[in-house]
Amino acid sequence: MRNIASADLVLLDCTVLTMNPNQPTAEAVAIKGDKITKVGSTSNVSKTIGEKTKILDLKGKTVIPGIIDTHIHVADFGRLLSWLNLETATSIKELQNLLKRRVKKTPCGKWIIGRGWDENRFSEKRLPSRFDIDDVAADNPVVLYHQSGQVCVINSKASELAGVTKQLRVGVERNQAEEFTGILRDEATNLVWNVIPAPTEKEVTQAAGLACQKIVESGITSIHWIILSPIEVSVIKKLKQQNRLPLRVNVIAPASLFDEISTFKAHSSSEELKFSCFEIFADGYLAARTAALWLPYADCPSEKGKLVCSQKEMAQTAAKITAAGFQLVVHAVGDKAVDSALTVIEEAENGRLSGGLRCRVEQGALLNGCLVERIKKLGIVVSVQPCVVSSEFSVWSATQRLGLARASWLFPLKILVEAGVPVVAGSDCPMEPLNPLLGIQEAVTRKQFPQQQITVHEALRMYTINAAYACFEEKIKGSIEEGKLADVTVLSGDPTRVQAEKLGEISVEATILGGQVVYSESQNVFEE
Repeated sequence: MRNIASADLVLLDCTVLTMNPNQPTAEAVAIKGDKITKVGSTSNVSKTIGEKTKILDLKGKTVIPGIIDTHIHVADFGRLLSWLNLETATSIKELQNLLKRRVKKTPCGKWIIGRGWDENRFSEKRLPSRFDIDDVAADNPVVLYHQSGQVCVINSKASELAGVTKQLRVGVERNQAEEFTGILRDEATNLVWNVIPAPTEKEVTQAAGLACQKIVESGITSIHWIILSPIEVSVIKKLKQQNRLPLRVNVIAPASLFDEISTFKAHSSSEELKFSCFEIFADGYLAARTAALWLPYADCPSEKGKLVCSQKEMAQTAAKITAAGFQLVVHAVGDKAVDSALTVIEEAENGRLSGGLRCRVEQGALLNGCLVERIKKLGIVVSVQPCVVSSEFSVWSATQRLGLARASWLFPLKILVEAGVPVVAGSDCPMEPLNPLLGIQEAVTRKQFPQQQITVHEALRMYTINAAYACFEEKIKGSIEEGKLADVTVLSGDPTRVQAEKLGEISVEATILGGQVVYSESQNVFEE
């Protein structure tokens, strides 16, 4: 007879980084059902092995709590996965060949979207043009995005549909003969994006399902899915009904969809799927100078950005969100927007213990000492995306936008962490890379204002126990402890023992959700 105390799954010969301060490391983990039942030495955990226990001999690999991505656009990521991948193209000729193969599989007149080209990799050392694209795809509208995302090349068919006329100049590149080259930059890229047909619900469901699998392959067991439209609600429900959600989902919806989505709360109380948060947008972004600042932008003294809605409107919406039992998330980038967000949260928290609602500031980018103190006092969760931090400086020229003094307070992670503020992290995929180890690397090796670098352990907390805390789930996940959900990620190396610059190179060996291996790099992972 089977010993009823025996484990269903045991992880042996591994370095376990538990994120539990009472037991920071261990050698083995036992799992029964969907819960962790034993964490400790190899000898102690081995006592739980029975006749039918599956054994995963990790041969010295590292186990961490299942990674939680607190900011990801799943539907957009899925859509991007269906695009033509041009990251390997080393010449315009090679780009044309890749496009030619896609044309053969695409009905005449249907849009072809590609991504990832970079002229610096091309042997021709020049930008592709609409004439290059026309040569191999004259009958399909085509848009191919640069790997930075802020530049694209389109063909003549797409140009006609987008209405690119001779009068358009800003961001529309022309040659010496005043002919449109096909290159659109920055805001001009919206000319073509706005005329690309929206995908059907079936297409979104298929794409999102593929995205979920790719997310799991990155070691992620839980996500905070940022949705933008009601169609994504239907997509999430369908994926759940079809058993195609191989991870746990907390949905964050824009406040504009409150009336449409709030009715789902009663039907979404499982550990696998929760409609838990609504987000208010206080301002825009630094790159477009739409983030609301108290003082003008350093590179444009006539601009300070502005709030998307008034303080009163934000307060009314926040009250509606919290009264219905949802968590409040406020997108705030500029210091003026953060100040307004904190005022709204202060009103929402009025009469409660500090941080009782666990309200969250998304981005919380440009801060100062006073704002940090208010964030700490209110018990606010700050959500950042480490790869976005890097891009703000390297791609979007944040130091020039803000000036040196203010830029030193942009995403001050070390200050926030040392102040005891619960900071959580996400990818912002597909705008930034999905890889959470790369996000950890960016937080640890921060090149701009390196005084804001944090430790590997602090970065891991942002993706594990802090992320669980953000949605009141720290008692069921976020650390490897007895009684918690058996969500774990197996890594090829120990993040605390590799060079910081190589953290992003650590690979995911396996992803375990509720005691089930939902992804494994190798075919046969168990030792019977």
